[in-house]
Amino acid sequence: MAVKISPLTPAIGAIIEGISLSDPLPDAQLKAIRDALLEHQVVFFTNQSITPQQQHAFAKRFGDLHIHPIHANLGPELEEVMVLDSDGDHPPDNDKWHTDVSFIKTPPLGTILAAKELPPNGGDTLWSSGIAAFEALSKPMQAFLLELKAEHNFLKSFSKPRYHYEVKGNPKAMWEEAVRKNPPVVHPVVRTHPETQRKALFVNKGHTTRIVNLSKAESDAVLEFLFAHAVRPEFTMRWQWQVGDVGFWDNRVTQHYGVADYLPHRRLMHRVTILGDKPY
Repeated sequence: MAVKISPLTPAIGAIIEGISLSDPLPDAQLKAIRDALLEHQVVFFTNQSITPQQQHAFAKRFGDLHIHPIHANLGPELEEVMVLDSDGDHPPDNDKWHTDVSFIKTPPLGTILAAKELPPNGGDTLWSSGIAAFEALSKPMQAFLLELKAEHNFLKSFSKPRYHYEVKGNPKAMWEEAVRKNPPVVHPVVRTHPETQRKALFVNKGHTTRIVNLSKAESDAVLEFLFAHAVRPEFTMRWQWQVGDVGFWDNRVTQHYGVADYLPHRRLMHRVTILGDKPY
C-alpha cells in the first residue's frame, strides 16, 4: 500500500496511511514521516498494534530519548516509555496548554503517544501551531517578540503540593532531586525551526513563567496575550482517540492540551519523547 497523507486542517495536523509502525521501517517511509511531520507538525497513524518496545524503537530512529524526572515509566529496560494512566483516583496533569519538557536546555524534538485504553467517550487531545500563531501577528509585534527571551520552570507544572511525596513509580526520581536537576532555563520567545527555518512562538502556559527582558507588569501582560493568541481556533486541531492510534508531534513548534472530561473512567497512554536541540 502506498503512503497516503491527508491534511486535517489548514494550519496543523495530518493522517498518514500505508505504514505499519510494528514493522521495521525502510528509509523511504521514515523520510515520508519526517517530511509530513515538518509540514503538518502533528501526524497520526491509526489501527496500529504497536508494543512499547516497538514504540521505543520507532522513536529512536529520530534521536536520543528523554527520561521524565517525575512520571512513571516502564523501566528498567524501557525507562524512556512514560506511562500516562489517569482515572478518578489519579487525575491527569496535562489538562493545560503546554509544550513537553520546555524546562530543559534542549527541549524535545518530538513526542510519540500511543493510545492503549480509553474511556467510553472524551479524553481528546488538542494541538496548536506555534508557526501559524506567529505568522498571524503583525510585523511590528513579530519584531518586538524576536528580541525577547522567557524563563521556563519545572516547578510551574510540577509543584510541591502534588509531587513532593509522589514519585509515580520511579523511585530514583525524588521530587527534590528533580527540582535540583531542572533549574529554570531561558529560551527565545520566538524560536527558529532548525530544519525548516520557519519561526514559531515558543512560550506555553504549562512551563513559561516570565519574559526576562521586561518588567513583571509588562511580562504578565505580554504572556497573557500570547497564551491566548497561541491557541486561537484557527491555529488548532482536535483528535478523538481510538485504541491503536499513535500521534507524533513536532514539540519544537506546537503546544497541546489533554482534555480531562472522562473521569472517573480510565485513560491509559504510552509516551516516548525524543530529545531536541537548544532553541535559537
